[in-house]
Amino acid sequence: MKEKIRSGLGGILFPVLAVVVLLVFMTALNNLKTGNGEEGKKQLEQALQRCAVTCYATEGIYPPDVDYMKEHYGIQIDESRYLVRYEVFAENLMPDITVLERKNEE
Repeated sequence: MKEKIRSGLGGILFPVLAVVVLLVFMTALNNLKTGNGEEGKKQLEQALQRCAVTCYATEGIYPPDVDYMKEHYGIQIDESRYLVRYEVFAENLMPDITVLERKNEE
């Protein structure tokens, strides 16, 4: 009788344990994906700021727009993933640069 109970628990316990392990793995993978997105956004924003400062140092003005940085300084932006807000106040003031991550509908 005890052997039947043990084998019944083992039959139930294994699938439950497999589902729990799968859920933990999927949660960890999702957290990793979110972390990578934030890091990429931060790196792009820093690259744009460095490019703007380099342009000011070499040309005496900040870039008028993002297209100028792409054309003259080789900046590359994955526009399917990021949206860049670039606001210029004056040629001698650092522009306001904000990078937003686009939401992917999966």
